[in-house]
Amino acid sequence: MSENFWKDKYPAGIPAEIDADQYPNIQAVLKQSCQRFADKPAFSNLGKTLTYAELYELSGNFAAYLQQHTDLQPGDRIAVQMPNILQYPIVVFGAIRAGLVVVNTNPLYTAREMEHQFNDSGAKALVCLANMAHLAEEVLPKTGVKHVIITEVADLLALPKRLLINAVVKYVKKMVPPYHLPQAVTFNAAMAKGRGKIVREANPAAGDIAVLQYTGGTTGVAKGAMLTHRNLMANMLQCRALMGSSLHEASEIIVAPLPLYHIYAFTFHCMAMMLIGNHNLLVTNPRDLPGMIKDLAKHKFTGFVGLNTLFVALCNNEEFRKLDFSALKLTLSGGMALQMATAERWKEVTGCSICEGFGMTETSPVATVNPVDNIQLGTIGIPVPSTLCKVIDDNGVEQPLGERGELCVKGPQVMKGYWQRQDATDEILDADGWLKTGDIAVIQADGYLRIVDRKKDMILVSGFNVYPNELEDVLATLPGVLQCAAIGIPDERSGEAIKLFVVAKPGASLSKEQVMEHMRANVTGYKMPKAIEFRETLPTTNVGKILRRELRDEELKKIASK
Repeated sequence: MSENFWKDKYPAGIPAEIDADQYPNIQAVLKQSCQRFADKPAFSNLGKTLTYAELYELSGNFAAYLQQHTDLQPGDRIAVQMPNILQYPIVVFGAIRAGLVVVNTNPLYTAREMEHQFNDSGAKALVCLANMAHLAEEVLPKTGVKHVIITEVADLLALPKRLLINAVVKYVKKMVPPYHLPQAVTFNAAMAKGRGKIVREANPAAGDIAVLQYTGGTTGVAKGAMLTHRNLMANMLQCRALMGSSLHEASEIIVAPLPLYHIYAFTFHCMAMMLIGNHNLLVTNPRDLPGMIKDLAKHKFTGFVGLNTLFVALCNNEEFRKLDFSALKLTLSGGMALQMATAERWKEVTGCSICEGFGMTETSPVATVNPVDNIQLGTIGIPVPSTLCKVIDDNGVEQPLGERGELCVKGPQVMKGYWQRQDATDEILDADGWLKTGDIAVIQADGYLRIVDRKKDMILVSGFNVYPNELEDVLATLPGVLQCAAIGIPDERSGEAIKLFVVAKPGASLSKEQVMEHMRANVTGYKMPKAIEFRETLPTTNVGKILRRELRDEELKKIASK
C-alpha cells in the first residue's frame, strides 16, 4: 500500500509521521526525562521505588565503574541476564551511557543457550543474578567474557530488609545454587566504586547499535538483531504517538509483568514510559500470581502490559477479580495472538478493553497496534506512524486490499540487520528497507490488518519464539534417536505448546522420560515439550525432508474430531 493510503487511516489527534531524528541517541532521552521528571517515580519493585533522579545517579555510578574499573571500550558487548528487578534499568542505562552494546539474555537460559549467545555476540562482560551464576561458572571458560558482576534480588533495598530477603531466597527457597566465580564483583561493590566518579558520557551516532536482541528471526538458530539507537527511539516515539492522549506525562502507573529482557517490555517500559516520565511497577515473577496480586493491590494502576496467557491466568484468579480497576484505562497485548474470548473476559473483569498489536524483535518491536479509542478486536490494528505495510505473494508481487500475502514492514524501527549474518539479513530485509515478517496477513480497506496464518514453522509459546530446528538439533544428540520433528499444537493456556515426534533407532530402547530429561538439560522451560509421540516413521518429501506441516495438519484433525 502506498504512503498516501496510510496517511488518512489515523484517528484524529494521532500523527501519521514521527520525527525519528528528534534525539541524537538514547542517552539524550534519558538525560532529558531524568531532569524533567526528577522527583517522579520511575520503577518500583519489592517495596522500593526509584525516582528518575535516582535512576540517573545510579546508572551514572554503574557507567563510571565500567569506565574506570574495567577495560571495556565503547562498542563492546555486555550481557545482561536479570529478571524484572531495579538493578535491570540501572545496569542497562549505565552500560549505554558508557557506550556499550547491551545483549539482553534470558535468565532462564540453559548453559548451552548462554554459551551460544555469549560467543555469538562476542560479549566481554556479564551482569547476572546470583540465581544463575552456577551456569555462568560452567559457561564462561568457553567464552570471551572477562568481567562478571553478580547481583542478588534485594541488593538495592535498605538493611536489614536486603539481608533478610537475600537470605530467604538463598537458604530458605534454595534458589541460588552454589557457585565459584572468584573473578566476579558484586553489584553493590561495583556501584560503590563508581559512586561520585565522573562519567565520560558516550555520544554514539543514531545509527550505532544500542542493543543486540537475540531471536530466531524467521528461520534458524538464535541470531542477534542489531537494534540501533534510532530504531529504539523511533519505536518509542511511535508508541507514544499511537497512545494519543490516553496516557499523560508523569501521572500513569503501569504494571510491568513481562520480562524487560524481552524487546516488547524493554521498548515500552524502558523507552516509551521513560520518555513521558511514568511509573513502572516491575513484577519479578509473574508466575507467582498471589505475590503479584498482593503488590497490585497497593497501587491504583492505570495501565497493564501483558499477553494472552497472563490475561487468562489472572481472570481465573478470584483475588485478582477483587482488585480495584477503577483507574485502569489502558491494557496492551502483544507477543502472541490475543484470543477473542480472553479479550471479552478481561473487559468483563476489569472494565478495560485490550489493545492488540503486532511486532517482531526485528521491528524494535512494534509495527502495528490498535489505537486506544478505535479498537477492532480480531485485528492487529494499523501501522504505527512513519510505518508502511504491504502483503506480497510468493513471487514478491504486492497483493490488493483484502487478499492474503506475506506481511512486509518498512519504517525507522526496522533493524539494521542480523549481527554478523549478512546472508540471514538478505533473506528477510531487502535493499529498499522492506522486512518480510513470515506472517500471512490481510489489509482491510480501513487500514486495519489481520494475521491469518504463519508462513514459517515457528512455534509461539506464551509470546516466546521457539524454532523447531533448535529443538530437533538438541533431541538428535540423544543416543537412540533416529528421526525427530517438533511442531506447535493449540494450547488454551500458552497459545501453542510443543509436541515432539520421535523415531527410535532399530533396537534402541527410548522412553518419554528419557526424552524429557534430555530436553530439560538443554533447553529453557518455555521450549520444553508438552507432548511426545513415538512413531515408526515420519512423513517426508522425496528428498527426505520431514514434513512438519503434515504432522501439524494431523494434530489439528484429531483436535477437530474430538
